[in-house]
Amino acid sequence: MKAGKLLLAGLMIAGIFVFGCSVTPKEPGEKAVLSSETDEAIDIMKEKDPSIQKFFENSYGYAVLPKIFKGAFIAGLAYGRGEVYEQGEMVGYCNMSQASGGLSIGGEFYREIIFFRDEQDLDRFRTGEFVFTAQVTGVAIKWGAAAKADYKDGMAVFIMTDFGAMVDASLGGQKFDYESIVKMKKVR
Repeated sequence: MKAGKLLLAGLMIAGIFVFGCSVTPKEPGEKAVLSSETDEAIDIMKEKDPSIQKFFENSYGYAVLPKIFKGAFIAGLAYGRGEVYEQGEMVGYCNMSQASGGLSIGGEFYREIIFFRDEQDLDRFRTGEFVFTAQVTGVAIKWGAAAKADYKDGMAVFIMTDFGAMVDASLGGQKFDYESIVKMKKVR
């Protein structure tokens, strides 16, 4: 058991060195790339399932993580960075980290969008210490999936795998950090 915990801690430390721990991109070029990837993720998800549009129209806010890497060899690690929107305006950045134990092997890249039903739900996310419980699962994006989806505990989560060999819609243990910015005029 101790060896597993040590391996998990090692993976988390390695992840910090590989991905960095800053929520907000430091360089203007990094911000532009993240913004472009966010726009692309939204466009691809809308194309793959047009019924997701109702969540963009009816949610108070949402977080878009356009590129999350999840890898595992016995223990797993995931990390991604994204943008947060309130009433259609970008208001901050977020990042997600996840560690898991158990017998796992593989890796994947995926996209994730979290919709917040109302202001209180977005405010819970903005506390900077938001963690998904083990029961949270995401809806895999495919044609018509969003039409049947609904909010759970004030959130609706959609994921879309880009490529990889590790399909898992379980989001338990995902920890999010949030940093606010001065409201920008990027409207979606």
